[in-house]
Amino acid sequence: MFTGIVEELGSIVAIEDQGDAVRLVVETSVVLEDAHLGDSIAVDGCCLTITEHDGARWTADVMAESLRRTTLGERTPGDRVNLERAVRADQRLGGHVVQGHVDGVGRVLDRRPSEHWTVVEIGYPAELARFLVEKGSITVDGISLTLVDVGESSFTVSLIPETLARTTLGFRAVGEPVNLEVDVIAKHVERLVVGGYADEALARIAARQGQGDEA
Repeated sequence: MFTGIVEELGSIVAIEDQGDAVRLVVETSVVLEDAHLGDSIAVDGCCLTITEHDGARWTADVMAESLRRTTLGERTPGDRVNLERAVRADQRLGGHVVQGHVDGVGRVLDRRPSEHWTVVEIGYPAELARFLVEKGSITVDGISLTLVDVGESSFTVSLIPETLARTTLGFRAVGEPVNLEVDVIAKHVERLVVGGYADEALARIAARQGQGDEA
C-alpha cells in the first residue's frame, strides 16, 4: 500500500533480460534507509519487491505481465523513475490509497506551463473512463494527483513546482507514456453496483427491517 507521495527520483542502472522477465537494478538513497529484503517499493507506480540491495542499489524481478501492462517494459538504463516506500500505519496519508497495481498506460498529450504551475493533459484508455471524475484522485507514474478536467479520452492535472521538481512529470515530454492507477474505492463501488451486490445487500437490510417491524 502506498500514498502516491513520491519520496525521490531514482535511476535505472541495469536491466537484465531473463526471457520471460527482467531483473531491474535501481540506484537510489532515501528509500533504502530502512529497507529489508522482501519490502515493497513503487517504481513509477508499479509495486516491486526488493530481492537484493547494498544500501545504494536494489534489485527487483519484473514479470512479463508487469512489463506488458506498464511502462517498465519501455524503460532503459539511465532513465529516472519515481520511488516510494510502502506506507507505514503510523504515517500521515498525504495522498490517497494507492495499491501500486497499474490499471493502464496513458500518454502525455500537452503541457501548458504558467507562472506558478503547469497543466498537463494526459490521454487515457477508454476502459478507465468510468472511474474518472473531476476533483477525484488519479495516480500518474506513482504520483497522487487530483483530476481537474475529465474529457472523453483525456484528463488534465495541475502540477505545482514541488511536484515538477521532485518527480518525472517535471520532464515527461508530449508523447511519452505514463502509468495510470485509478482510485481503488471507485473500482470496489463499481463492482458492488454493476455486479448487483449492492442490490442484494439492500434487499437483505430491507428484509431484516421487515422482520423487526413484524416483531
